[in-house]
Amino acid sequence: MSGEERSLYEKVVELAHRRGFFWPSSELYGGVSGFLDFGPLGTVMKRRLEEKWRKWFILRHQDFVVEIETPVVMPSKVFEASGHVQHFTDYVVDCKACGRKFRADHVIEEQTELKGLEGLSPAELTQLIKEHGVKCPECGGGLGEVRSFNLLFRTNIGPYSENVAYARPEAAQGMFVNFNKVFRVMREKLPLGIAQIGKVLRNEISPRQGPIRLREFTIMEIELFFDPEDPRCPLLNEVKDEKLRLLTEDDVERGVKEPREVSVEEAVAEGLIKTEWNAYFMTLSKGFLESLGVPANKQMFIAKLPSERAHYAAQVYDQVVYLDRWGWVEVSGHAYRTDYDLRGHMTMSGEDLRVFRKLEKPIVERKLILKPNVDTIKRDFGQDAGAVMKALASLSPEEVVKSLEDRGVVEVGGFKLGKEHLVLKEELVKETGRRFIPHVAEPSFGAERLIYVTLEYAYSEREGRVVLRLPKDLAPLDVAVFPLVNRDGLPEVAKRIYSQLASAGFRVEYDDSGSIGRRYARVDEIGVPVAVTVDHQTLSDDTVTVRDRDTWSQVRVKVEELPSKLRDYLEGRLSFEQLGVSLKSSASSS
Repeated sequence: MSGEERSLYEKVVELAHRRGFFWPSSELYGGVSGFLDFGPLGTVMKRRLEEKWRKWFILRHQDFVVEIETPVVMPSKVFEASGHVQHFTDYVVDCKACGRKFRADHVIEEQTELKGLEGLSPAELTQLIKEHGVKCPECGGGLGEVRSFNLLFRTNIGPYSENVAYARPEAAQGMFVNFNKVFRVMREKLPLGIAQIGKVLRNEISPRQGPIRLREFTIMEIELFFDPEDPRCPLLNEVKDEKLRLLTEDDVERGVKEPREVSVEEAVAEGLIKTEWNAYFMTLSKGFLESLGVPANKQMFIAKLPSERAHYAAQVYDQVVYLDRWGWVEVSGHAYRTDYDLRGHMTMSGEDLRVFRKLEKPIVERKLILKPNVDTIKRDFGQDAGAVMKALASLSPEEVVKSLEDRGVVEVGGFKLGKEHLVLKEELVKETGRRFIPHVAEPSFGAERLIYVTLEYAYSEREGRVVLRLPKDLAPLDVAVFPLVNRDGLPEVAKRIYSQLASAGFRVEYDDSGSIGRRYARVDEIGVPVAVTVDHQTLSDDTVTVRDRDTWSQVRVKVEELPSKLRDYLEGRLSFEQLGVSLKSSASSS
């Protein structure tokens, strides 16, 4: 190849654009960073990735994990309650010369040796820019003061400016606001997993990493609700001996670069991972990435420091994989969200989102009891008195006492109450059960980023040709069908086999143009696992040549057995050699 050798990233992106996996959105009008269009092959591959994730994370847990679908646009109150309106921010810096805007921590990291700047304040980032002489990456001009920028896409519902809404930055809030309904549908049992796959939007400041950082992408998430007093994961025993590569919070703080390798059981016992559920999903995620072609030594889990964590999390591990251009890149996040979200929605909505767990034996104990002062509430809130008292019922006496001590008022359901609206007293109470807010463990994945990761790890070259070694269950086409030559009745037989396979549910490509070697090269390049070739022997014995993408090995298979044998091969029940009678492969025929 003449000229400078292209990077692996450049090769993968060029292939993706040329063959129809993905390309920048709205290129007809110059394109816009942070948005991606999927072509014919990419659309199928992405759908298959989502189905694979469903099998790994939903279907194998279908006794307690269910999937729902909620809107992308939700009212402002949802994101006020979740804390996103207040906290979902990054820091932006402007070029004083050209006016371009950049994410401050990223532009500093790109031009210095500094890493892990997410938790710094605007003033600290501004100081680093000055100390290290960080310049505009576009024009070389000086940079201004760093300031906060909210990443939510804001809109209005209908023609009313007061109906403020936001596009969701995560699917999670749709699951939290539906928790009560799903909990009832699932017969009020914990643990309960609610899953969702769908589009989210984040108004990233300056996404300059192609398919790695997008403003709109597909998220695949589970919110796993469990009793904080019974946090056991019954599935942990199945994975307890699996090894995880971890950089803990302590490791990150000390600047350790090499991960420690510990068993899942050790990680939980030593408190490196705070919940068994997060440990279980982290282990599952490691296996999921391995099934996409990422070996264990090219992935690890890095803990977020408290200053870096999302506002809702008590612990976060990012699963990262090593990529050619970008180094270690996050592919999934594993957050212990405690009861943060449900508690926030209880306070904002006034609805009781606690669950009731019956005790084996009733107990009598002295408890602090909260009751509404009905007369003063009716006097001060009039027709809203009923809503106030309903909202008040969602709070625990302890929460009310703390709020009164800290702020002098209690806010719930959009109402402010003072001491005069409340009656707090101790009483002997017979308890038959307890009410509590469930805690949440969350695994979260971005589909588009996983598509790129899979393509990069599948990309290979052999004898000057690209061979895309995609996992067979993600390949956008299952099989290609070729006549060896375009005469002697071979195309007619090949088209009949093509129709037979398509009717059996395979995604098939038919191609009769160019030499057989060129046709093999075309389907190798897009990851088609097997190619079926109809030749003159087919006319005499009703067998065809089946060629393997990765090894270029060939076997002879009876036409009538093709659908069942190909299905077994693609789903892993047969090896390639078990498909039929082996033929000696050669580069010339490949």
